[in-house]
Amino acid sequence: MSFVEYGDTIKDGDTAIVFLGHESMFPVKVQHGTVTQTKYGVIRHSTDLIGKKYGSKVTCSKGGWVFILHPTPELWTMNLPHRTQILYSTDISIITMMLELKPGSIVCESGTGSGSLSHALIRTVAPTGHLYTVEFHQQRAEKAREEFREHGVEHLVTVTNQDVCKNGFGVSNTADAVFLDIPSPWEAIGHAKSALKAEGGRICSFSPCIEQVQRTCLAMEEYGFTEINTLEILLRVYNVRTISLQIPDLGKAAEDNSSTGFDSSNPSNQGSPCANVQQGTVQFKSGVPLREMVGHTGYLTFATKS
Repeated sequence: MSFVEYGDTIKDGDTAIVFLGHESMFPVKVQHGTVTQTKYGVIRHSTDLIGKKYGSKVTCSKGGWVFILHPTPELWTMNLPHRTQILYSTDISIITMMLELKPGSIVCESGTGSGSLSHALIRTVAPTGHLYTVEFHQQRAEKAREEFREHGVEHLVTVTNQDVCKNGFGVSNTADAVFLDIPSPWEAIGHAKSALKAEGGRICSFSPCIEQVQRTCLAMEEYGFTEINTLEILLRVYNVRTISLQIPDLGKAAEDNSSTGFDSSNPSNQGSPCANVQQGTVQFKSGVPLREMVGHTGYLTFATKS
C-alpha cells in the first residue's frame, strides 16, 4: 500500500479507510488477528479485510455494512490524528496550484505538523520529485517519519528536526517551491531564498493573523521577491433543494384552459404543465446557501524569486 501508488488488494500492514458515510469514517491499520469495532458490529481483519479488494462492501457482525477505501491525501486530511492544527483541502488545492507544482518538483516545507499538506505535496511531486520538510518539535518529526514509512512514501520525503528560522532547510539553490507554516515566517524568508533555485522559484506563507502577513510581505520585499499577493479562501456550501412557488394569476390561464377543453379531473392530465397551472404552484430546484459557513482559517501569501 502506498499513498502515491494505488493497489487493488488489501494487505497485512496497510492503512485503510473505514467508510460509514460522508460524515463518518476513520483510518485503521490492517493486521492479522485484529478486530475493529464499529456501530454496525465487528470487522475481523483476517477474514473481512485481508485479501479483499479496496472499495469492497464489508458486512459487520451485527448485519450492518461499511466500505473499505484506499487512502488518499484527501481522505487522510479528513481522518488523520491531529498533533497540530492542519490545512484542509480548500487551502491545499490553491497552494498546489499557485506554487506551480508538478511531478518532479522539489519542495521545501516548514513545519511538518500533522502531515496533512505533506501528503498532498508528496502525491503531487511523485514519482521523481522530493519533499524536504522541517519540523521544530522532535516528537512530531519522529511521528511524521513513522507515518511516511507506513504509508510507503519515505523515499519521496526527507524529515529534518531543526529550527528553520536559524538553520534553514538543509538545501541550497535546489527547490522549485517553499511553503512556510510557522509563527514567524518573516524570520525564515532569507533561508527560503537560499533554498530556492536561481530564479523563478515560488514561495507561500500561511498565517492566521494579518499582522504576520504584513511583516512577511515586508521581509519578502527586502529579499527581492516579486509578484507578492495575499489570498483568503472561504468555502461557501450550497444546499440544493426543491422549492414550491405560487404562480401569479394573470387572468389568462383559466380562459386558455376552458377554450382548449382541459379537464383537470382526468387522471391523464394530472402530470401536464396545465395541471400545475390549475393547482397554482410550480416546483423547481434551487441552490440555497447554508445559514452557517466555515469562516477564516488563514491568509496565503505568495511571491516569486526574481
